[in-house]
Amino acid sequence: MKTIKLLRWVSVLVFCHAGVLITSATGFRLPDQDAFAAARGEAFVATADNPSAVYYNPAGLTQLEGHNVRVGVYGLYIKPSYTAPDGRSFHSDRDLHAIPQLFYGFSPSDFPLSFGLGLYSPYGLSSRWPQDTGFRTVSTEGTLTYYTINPAVAWRVTPRLSIAAGLTVNYAEFDLRQGLIWPTQPLDEFKFKGDGVDVGYNLGLLCKVHDKVFLGVTFRSPTTVDLDGRTEYFNAQEIPGLIPAFPRQRVSAEAEFPFPLSAVFGISYRPTPNWNLEFDAEYTDWSRLNTVIVKQAAAFPPLIPQNAPLVLNWEPSWYYEFGATRYINDQWSISLGYIYNENSVPDATYSPLVADLDRHFFSVGAGFKHGQLSVDLTYQFGYGPTRKVTGSAPSPTGQSVDGEFEFISHAVMLSVGLRF
Repeated sequence: MKTIKLLRWVSVLVFCHAGVLITSATGFRLPDQDAFAAARGEAFVATADNPSAVYYNPAGLTQLEGHNVRVGVYGLYIKPSYTAPDGRSFHSDRDLHAIPQLFYGFSPSDFPLSFGLGLYSPYGLSSRWPQDTGFRTVSTEGTLTYYTINPAVAWRVTPRLSIAAGLTVNYAEFDLRQGLIWPTQPLDEFKFKGDGVDVGYNLGLLCKVHDKVFLGVTFRSPTTVDLDGRTEYFNAQEIPGLIPAFPRQRVSAEAEFPFPLSAVFGISYRPTPNWNLEFDAEYTDWSRLNTVIVKQAAAFPPLIPQNAPLVLNWEPSWYYEFGATRYINDQWSISLGYIYNENSVPDATYSPLVADLDRHFFSVGAGFKHGQLSVDLTYQFGYGPTRKVTGSAPSPTGQSVDGEFEFISHAVMLSVGLRF
């Protein structure tokens, strides 16, 4: 409990409780942790030449000199939409968000080891739908707040090969809500809220196989957070002879929530010192998310069982990234990027909180360096073509999320670095 309180305090201090949300990856991953990397479509694992390497590929820390600090913020406007089978359209109520990052790297002179530290949010979710969508008793609102503290050590094995390992200490807090029996009115609610800490690791490799070709590989371990919290539920209006009205009840509850492993492979080709072209492929094992059981201290028959299942049954997915950077001179650079990511949520267990679908992302950015200062600014546009969901599992009241989902986003990311 003291560890959880400490991590929560650190999160507030560093991140000022910035909201986090679903963005440009399948599921609820947040891959955008640096403006330069985002401008390149996140194709950065074989480049990794600034302190955000702690996240993208910690082996890249050996490329830095001296002390390096890099701070950034990812500002996002996101607008998933839903069209019901009867033609009515709805939008998620939460659309503006900001996600900060902080990275530090240190490479002592004439020493083969480099060190790094990252504070960032690799996962996140924030979604709230109107009460009259037609799926109120499936889901109405969800928030996942997730912070990671990530120290890392990199070793320059040879002038052409570096390897690295890091420890991830992760704090997660969930808040999930849905209606119970009333299909369109906020007369009842079921909520689970809990938090917990887990520990994982990340690994990295960076290899210069040719003067113009670099290979990068990174791996993030799977983890499982033991969530400790409570459920709350109420019903403000009875159904005579069937369901009584009852005030808000609070019951201790817990759940084990798994997070996936991910692995990235990338190749960077640098035909001249002025160009850097990279392609990355990333695998995320969302199949770890099967059925999460919310275990309560007591049941509330007939509405709420003591062990309430959250059936997910997600599938592994890939996303593919391409980036190009043109170094105009010693100060200025421009970058372009493209990402395609596959959806990971099947129709049968589709959730409007995730609103997952195949997505395309396009990005453009500019970088500026002057002395010890570096600044990168990136714009990113995201688009998801219509996904028609059929055969989704109904709630006990018969509601489902069948219908059409669409996705559009606009994002601006700023990162500022200082070397000393």
